[in-house]
Amino acid sequence: MKSRVQDAVDLFMSGYNCCQSVFTAYSDLFGMDREMALKLSCSMGAGMGRMREVCGAVSGMTLIAGLACGNTDPKDQQAKTKNYETVRRMADAFKAEHQTIICRELLGIRAAEKSAAPSERTKEYYQTRPCARMVETAARIIEETFPELFAEEG
Repeated sequence: MKSRVQDAVDLFMSGYNCCQSVFTAYSDLFGMDREMALKLSCSMGAGMGRMREVCGAVSGMTLIAGLACGNTDPKDQQAKTKNYETVRRMADAFKAEHQTIICRELLGIRAAEKSAAPSERTKEYYQTRPCARMVETAARIIEETFPELFAEEG
């Protein structure tokens, strides 16, 4: 059986953005269908709408954290704190491997993107981008953070 980490990487390599790839690989665990997962996560790709801010893989990872341990009661400060602590731990784990969670820094881009149009997904594109590694890292961190989600899959 193929791992969900590999599913996330395969989604990326088939043309989905980093956030879509990470989020969609796990969203079914929460009863979400694939189309809804892809739509919900599409805007967070390329550092949020190709603005190169927070890495899309990190955004996908934090969306899964919301599904796994998010709060629904606006007065429940303890639940909010638990979720935020979890997100920070996940981001820190990502930073420990890649030094940053900022898309443009991961890509070595100094100037702002002028266009919102995504780059064409070609063999050369995938060879020059570190994004598959970012997707893999984010997916692995999800599995390390929420092992209870995978107890029945093992």
